[in-house]
Amino acid sequence: MRSKIIILIVLLTLFAIPSVYAEDAQEWYTKGQNAAIAKNYADALTYYDKALALDKDYASAMAGKAVALIELGRYSDAVTLSDQALVIKSADPTALYARAYGLFKQGKYNESVTAYDKFFIVQSHRVDAYCNQGYAYLQLKNYDASFPPYDRCTTLDPLNFMSWNYMGLSYMGSQKYELALSSFDRATGITINNATLWNNKGLAYVQLGKPQDASECFKKAISIDPNFADAINNKESMVGKLQVVNITGTITPVVTISRLGTFFTTATPTPLPTEITTAAPVLTPEVTAIATVGTTTVQKKTTYSPLSPVTAFGAVIVVCAIVFALNRQKK
Repeated sequence: MRSKIIILIVLLTLFAIPSVYAEDAQEWYTKGQNAAIAKNYADALTYYDKALALDKDYASAMAGKAVALIELGRYSDAVTLSDQALVIKSADPTALYARAYGLFKQGKYNESVTAYDKFFIVQSHRVDAYCNQGYAYLQLKNYDASFPPYDRCTTLDPLNFMSWNYMGLSYMGSQKYELALSSFDRATGITINNATLWNNKGLAYVQLGKPQDASECFKKAISIDPNFADAINNKESMVGKLQVVNITGTITPVVTISRLGTFFTTATPTPLPTEITTAAPVLTPEVTAIATVGTTTVQKKTTYSPLSPVTAFGAVIVVCAIVFALNRQKK
């Protein structure tokens, strides 16, 4: 009886104690990944730490933890952990990305662009990486170097209007104002409700000598953000400035005299027969004067043709008839 009681107590104890499932490093890592996907980054850190407690050289868990640290704003810690992961697994794309992005977020742009180059060796289709590298070059004022990553960025994500905007700023820095305007056009073609885009587009027009177009852009920026100080100042600076109009293919106008007054033409004037024509100026949109030709009434003159053979033959018959008549009278 006593032994039965002991057995019963043991069984009750076993049922009362909750079962503990012994998870391995891989399973904790998977939980960390799932938590990160769900944006539960604090939980993700806990799971990655459990994985690393079981396997301190688990590079993927280190890289995953680095990304979670970045999402929590701990950029320096993320870079340090990424470096540790890359010592173990030098081509780990997650660690390479976390390192480049961590440096970027710390404003270490020189190190960041180099880190992104290493990342692109193993992964070449991550759009935000190209956009960030282009921006880093822009901040370094290395404008020409920013064009290739921004080209990739806008190719992979053509609706990213801020990337078009930053590309435009890079072109502005390189004094390639037509290309800058084209980039800002792409940006405002995607959205018309961003004051910064319109202000930057206006600045491109200023550099192209088109203050009136620039003023319209600044007005649009102010209509979106009435307190946009830069746009207000830029608009005021355009007051009284005249637009420069460049017409391709024209030459210096020369003065041409017509019967109805003086007008300008870009072509060499051709003399018209003044006894039967008159000229009047007609201005085309290209500011080229064209003479319109009209006819005048000329009085008709009476003319005679030379003696024809028929007329001569008739005259001979008449003469013969007269001679015949005279001969008969003599007889």
